[in-house]
Amino acid sequence: MTLFGDGLDTAVQKAFTRPAPKSAPAQMRYLVKQLKSTKAVAQMLRISQRTVERYVKDQIKKPRPDLAARLEHEVKKRWQPQIRAKARQKAATTGGIVIDTRARLGYTAPIGSTDQDRIRHLTVALPPHYAARLFDAQEAGATDQQLREIAAEALKEVYFQDNGRRASQLEEVRFTDIEHLEFDL
Repeated sequence: MTLFGDGLDTAVQKAFTRPAPKSAPAQMRYLVKQLKSTKAVAQMLRISQRTVERYVKDQIKKPRPDLAARLEHEVKKRWQPQIRAKARQKAATTGGIVIDTRARLGYTAPIGSTDQDRIRHLTVALPPHYAARLFDAQEAGATDQQLREIAAEALKEVYFQDNGRRASQLEEVRFTDIEHLEFDL
């Protein structure tokens, strides 16, 4: 996955009201229930249908590390879709989203300003319309670079320009060398 996509997913997962299944057999039973067949689960996880059936019957309990990662990812992707939708809706309409990052940030501005890129640690509350743009772009299958550009535009408006109160001539914000990135709703 991507740094921004995973960060947005993790932020939404904090809204879950119940923990997702932990054991491999329970995760497999959940996926079979969601996809309505062991064949569909087997194709999605790239394993045999018989292996899925053995997990469902508790005959196998410990998956290989690569299968365990795929299994956990697929379960979390489908876990509590209504709670996930409500959390995204709330962030996109009223709550906004908080971005906490340590990255190299700089900007393009007219001559005479100190536009040198430097490592900054920022924790900034972004308004709801940027949360909506980030979630909509993620749903549409945006790349990490496209999500980064939306976040850079949000940081430009909220952090550098202080919502239009300063630096009106600022043209573009560079958001590179990300060391840490976390979102919170």
